[in-house]
Amino acid sequence: MHGRCLAEGESTRASSYLDEPANSRLFLVTSKTVTEEIIREHFTAFGELQDIWVVKDKQTKESKGVSFVKFAKSSQACTAMEEMHGRCLAEGAKPIKVFIAQSRSSGSHRDVEDEELTRIFVMIPRSFSEEDLKETFKVYGDIEYAIIIRNKTTGESKGLGYVRFHKPSQAAKAIENCDKTFRAILAEPRTKNASTDNDYFSNPRSEHSGNDSGSNSYTFAHESSSYASGDTWSSDVITRCLLVSSRVAVTQEQICGLFDLIPGIDFCEMQRDQYGFSKGQVVVRYNNLGSAVYAKEKLNGFEYPPGNRLSVTYIDDGEDRTSPVGKMAMQLVAAQMMSMVWNGPSGAQLMKTSAGYTAAPVPQKARVQTDVALPPLKKLVASDSVVKERLFVIFNPSPLPVDVLEDVFCRFGSLMEVYLVTGRNVGYIKYADRKPAYNAIALLHGKVINGIKMKVMLADPPKEESHKRQRTY
Repeated sequence: MHGRCLAEGESTRASSYLDEPANSRLFLVTSKTVTEEIIREHFTAFGELQDIWVVKDKQTKESKGVSFVKFAKSSQACTAMEEMHGRCLAEGAKPIKVFIAQSRSSGSHRDVEDEELTRIFVMIPRSFSEEDLKETFKVYGDIEYAIIIRNKTTGESKGLGYVRFHKPSQAAKAIENCDKTFRAILAEPRTKNASTDNDYFSNPRSEHSGNDSGSNSYTFAHESSSYASGDTWSSDVITRCLLVSSRVAVTQEQICGLFDLIPGIDFCEMQRDQYGFSKGQVVVRYNNLGSAVYAKEKLNGFEYPPGNRLSVTYIDDGEDRTSPVGKMAMQLVAAQMMSMVWNGPSGAQLMKTSAGYTAAPVPQKARVQTDVALPPLKKLVASDSVVKERLFVIFNPSPLPVDVLEDVFCRFGSLMEVYLVTGRNVGYIKYADRKPAYNAIALLHGKVINGIKMKVMLADPPKEESHKRQRTY
């Protein structure tokens, strides 16, 4: 297809075409002089090019310096990303930035360094050792590690494993070419507090719950990371892990923000299908049983958003409670927490306020939470000042609010404006001086603010802004 046709018809294309197979579409940040023909010339060597779309201004038809390149295979896209990131496509043009474009429903971009593109999740015979796993998959590339998920008590294999490659293209080739009985897929990134023993909770791939003959009769009710609707998947004991289901569309950030009001949250992750679409369920895990009990009793049936009742159920958290002592301890803690929940003061009830949902007994967190030693606050400069430097910021898993970003980036001085790109996990920071911008990059690149990881880098050189301010992507 021709790039100009794509620009006109992009809004009507089926998302499934753009996102199948997963991770086969690239997001390019280039100079505005880079054309479709130049992109085709440099990227055609990596595999079958299905689409090239150069994003253009609707009025001027000028390139915005952003393009999408669709390959037939994920391995082709990943190889192109690895080889072309930081390369120059034309004389005098700046080095390009190349990312894997996620599904259109998420709108975020992932770069070469992200673990989520190099780690695969596989079903294996229970007799497999780590060496067997490495031996099987080393034909696709250099392996950093291979891990078999085992029962904590018996040490026996659960028939599941992870393989981490050095490059995204190697992981993609393994998924595309390995025996289908392995049912290999990309693993979701491990959470900050998840351990090797329990991080199978972080992989929400629904295709592992199938019952076809190739599955070797594995039982995934408590060993897989995919949680289906209904009581079938609910644990019959009280655990630290909750499954939150919603009938209407909610974001992971909304649910995490609600459940994070109760101290002790370990991780919170949206369950998605193999195409990256939300399944309307979020897994929430606490580091203690008491917080999970409190959250379950307080938030099961809670209307959020108003008119939508959340369903909160317990699911297996991997802990062994088969011993009488374990059961007694669980019952004791649960009884104590239930007493606190039902006999506590009425002020402990969740209430909707103008600032959102909050709980009176839980201390409110600071607006900016980070381990970074931030400078003191400084005032913003006039928004009509001359732009001397612009920063490009990538957020994972979602953008921070504009007021929080202003709070963080104003501390370096000369901040003019914070701009988030609608529908994408990226934004721009405008400064009236260069030094504050460079200081912001040095201190904030790769850091976590309010649970959101930021990648902060220089954006395109700003244009002269005189009579009419322009916003460029």
